[in-house]
Amino acid sequence: MFDFDSEFLRRAIIAGPMIIFSLSVHEFFHAWSALKFGDDTATRLGRLTLNPLVHMDMMGTIVMVLSQFSFGWAKPVPVNLMNVRNYRVADFWISFAGPLSNIGLALIMSIIFNTLTLAPQTYFYSLLYFGIQINIVLALFNMIPLFPLDGSHMLRSVLPREYEAKLQEFERIAPMVLIGLIVIPRFIPGFPGIFTILGPILRPILNVLL
Repeated sequence: MFDFDSEFLRRAIIAGPMIIFSLSVHEFFHAWSALKFGDDTATRLGRLTLNPLVHMDMMGTIVMVLSQFSFGWAKPVPVNLMNVRNYRVADFWISFAGPLSNIGLALIMSIIFNTLTLAPQTYFYSLLYFGIQINIVLALFNMIPLFPLDGSHMLRSVLPREYEAKLQEFERIAPMVLIGLIVIPRFIPGFPGIFTILGPILRPILNVLL
């Protein structure tokens, strides 16, 4: 049952703003890198901005609230690869720009977090602590090579061209595979989901940053 208890309110004032900010940075750098490669589609549509209202997706925001700020998404930045010279190189770096921006945010927050002497009970401490975690999670999650995540575009860009047709066939079912890896573990304890897979990579990174 959905409950607006103290834990929900705590996550709303800490996790909510940080998730929205991190998603906005992620999408901004997709738009910025697309422009650098010659595609101004996102720029013309007003997506080259850090304004979260431009990037927020209604359903993604609803899911974020209902999941008590453990999952959500923003509107994907539109990219037209017909406007770039080398579409494989452009697609890789435009896609990678989002996760890279989250890694950059995590590193900046980690430097601030480990430089300042902050009391654990303060809001700024909690904000930075969560911000480091969510940005590394966003980076790793988006690099999973399942459509429509950034990792699927990165994989398509580096695979030999003869595999493109097979990858396109797999991309038809990839969203269902992705949803299954997120949803099924909630109903079947022990089922290996996305975060079980990411755990062995995530934990050592966070041990260094926090």
